[in-house]
Amino acid sequence: MARKNLQVLLANRPAGWVKESDFRIVETDIPAPADGQVLIRNHYLSLDPYMRGRMNDQRSYAAKVELGEVMTGETAGEVVESRNPRFQRGDTVAGRVGWQQYALSDGSDLRKVDARQVPLSAHLGVVGMPGVTAWVGLNDIGQPKPGETVVVSAASGAVGGVVGQLARMKDCRVVGVAGGPEKCEYVVKELGFDACIDHRAGNLPQALAAATPKGIDVYFENVGGPLLDAVLARCNPFARIPLCGMVSQYNAVDRYGVQNLMAAVGMRIKLQGFIVSDHLARWPEALKELTQGVRDGRIKYRESVTEGLENAPRAFIGMLKGENFGKQLVKLA
Repeated sequence: MARKNLQVLLANRPAGWVKESDFRIVETDIPAPADGQVLIRNHYLSLDPYMRGRMNDQRSYAAKVELGEVMTGETAGEVVESRNPRFQRGDTVAGRVGWQQYALSDGSDLRKVDARQVPLSAHLGVVGMPGVTAWVGLNDIGQPKPGETVVVSAASGAVGGVVGQLARMKDCRVVGVAGGPEKCEYVVKELGFDACIDHRAGNLPQALAAATPKGIDVYFENVGGPLLDAVLARCNPFARIPLCGMVSQYNAVDRYGVQNLMAAVGMRIKLQGFIVSDHLARWPEALKELTQGVRDGRIKYRESVTEGLENAPRAFIGMLKGENFGKQLVKLA
């Protein structure tokens, strides 16, 4: 066992874009578990867009990270010491224990995972929180029907890629939106979308109209900004829009003002924000279907893996800029 625990703390609250100086990397003693606790050695850290909001001092659905605290985040690792009867040494677990090499937990924020069925890292992506987010948002809010057109933003990402594949399994026409020709090629050729629009190529409204000749019935929103405006103009009556995230606005000082929202009235569009932690009862069914889909090869995924916890701040900023390809992870040394 290493002699020290590496941690990433929140040093400053960003104004606009996150900087590496907003984090502080420290070494501390490895903690010893008390009665009812386990000590976890984390193997992977998940980096997700929601973390940007936790850095702000503002009202939100979850508590902000305090200055000087370990950054919040999901990890996957193994129990190295246990004083909790529910866990044994060697158990592989996933949970929200933060940006650190070692962590203590009372077990309430942990779930045991089987790394023999799918790789351990996938429990932070396709068969973890992002995958369940895709499953819940699409099935419970989007409610796609065979023959309908489903559009997915951030289509090559951890959530969007799963959304599109699930929609294809329901016999929908699926159109992705991604940044760059390489990502669009992956979305179509590897993930099986019917089409993909490069939002960096310009002419977004025209490209969206060409790819959705029958209009849009479901739009899974991960990005926000001008893309949402273009989609609203193409929505069919009674379209459904699960609002999962708006990553294009997380670092914006002057946020984009949606101009086509009036379409939601005339087209009777349903826009519903959701947080996957509000739907814990749905997790078992979602994880079962997602795990089976990965094992059968019907659900594919891709990971961007950064080596070393000390490089997590740089990888996090890159993820917010769309530099990652698929699920962004940090492999801990």
